[in-house]
Amino acid sequence: MGELVLRTDHDGWTVLTLNRPEKLNALTVAMFAELRAHVEALREDAAVRCVVLRGAGRCFSAGHDLADIGAGETVPSRGWHSETLRMLEKLPKPVVAAVHGHCYTGALEVALAADFLIAADDARFGDTHAKWALTPVWGMSQRLPRRVGVATAKRLMFTADMIDAAEAVRIGLAEYAVPLADLDTEIASLAGRIAAQSPFSHAANKRLLDATDGRPLDAGLQWEVTEGEGRGPDAQERIAAFTSRKG
Repeated sequence: MGELVLRTDHDGWTVLTLNRPEKLNALTVAMFAELRAHVEALREDAAVRCVVLRGAGRCFSAGHDLADIGAGETVPSRGWHSETLRMLEKLPKPVVAAVHGHCYTGALEVALAADFLIAADDARFGDTHAKWALTPVWGMSQRLPRRVGVATAKRLMFTADMIDAAEAVRIGLAEYAVPLADLDTEIASLAGRIAAQSPFSHAANKRLLDATDGRPLDAGLQWEVTEGEGRGPDAQERIAAFTSRKG
């Protein structure tokens, strides 16, 4: 594995760090290839129960490397970037994007592939496709309106406006914001709490939510009953440990 995406393992959780700080972590084909390889490895790693995605240096990422676009970057197949982000999204464990500094356009598309996003108070978000006469091909048109609503997604896409962390929280793009100085501590606390829960439940709940997203309520309820995966192999142990503490 190269050095464009770093993997750091902790107790039950892992950090993937976009690592081109001298280029504000601008996204290239080579970086995506490393991200994809990490995602493939994490899929089969039962020791990892939560994944945090973040950026090295001054920001999460300034977005797709425009120099690469201008040079006519070569990708392995049409839709390869989008496919890679869908693989990240479908990891059978929670994925959290921890954003500080810039998070623009392609970078926002990457962050939206996480299950949810937390922000440092210096984070800034924006979709600048329209500024460059581009349209999204990594998932922005589908994930952004699902996260913030269609009208708000249109406002951000049509204006190319930048928004700060407080506005990102207000519109539901980010779950919450913390001071930049507290981001590392918050990441460790949040990931630790997630990793302490059942990996069976995490994987099953992600599949349930993905399968029922956008369905009518009654259809979703029916799916939950008939297709839900029930009790996990660690249920009895977890219940017994809790009841023994109470006793």
